[in-house]
Amino acid sequence: MTRSSPAVVGDIMIGDGYRVTANISISALADGLARHRLPGAPVVDAQDRLIGFISEQDVLGQLLDSAYHCGQPSLVGELMRDEVLTVTPDKSIVDLAESMRGERPKVYPVVDDGHVIGLVTRREVLAALLVMRNRC
Repeated sequence: MTRSSPAVVGDIMIGDGYRVTANISISALADGLARHRLPGAPVVDAQDRLIGFISEQDVLGQLLDSAYHCGQPSLVGELMRDEVLTVTPDKSIVDLAESMRGERPKVYPVVDDGHVIGLVTRREVLAALLVMRNRC
């Protein structure tokens, strides 16, 4: 049996990916991003609805400042961005790859009806494109 090439985000997304709430500390977030090897994470409410996004870049200065001055780091909710680029599981991988070119985010929350159902990073998109290319 021949396995078909991935075609949509739902085929390649990291299901139940790492996510945080607004009330965790930046240091806890940084630890989670490092453990999961992610450049950012969606911020969700108690119902797992997307309310924001926070990236390594968003917290780097804050964490550096708190380490240098031995202060308390901020909470995720204080630094998160509330305008978030998302994708749905039925979005074409090729279309997503086109939109990821340039300065676009490296990781997108995958949402269905406002709920985070997974994550997709450039790494998964690159792997999928290689599979597509090898099928040529």
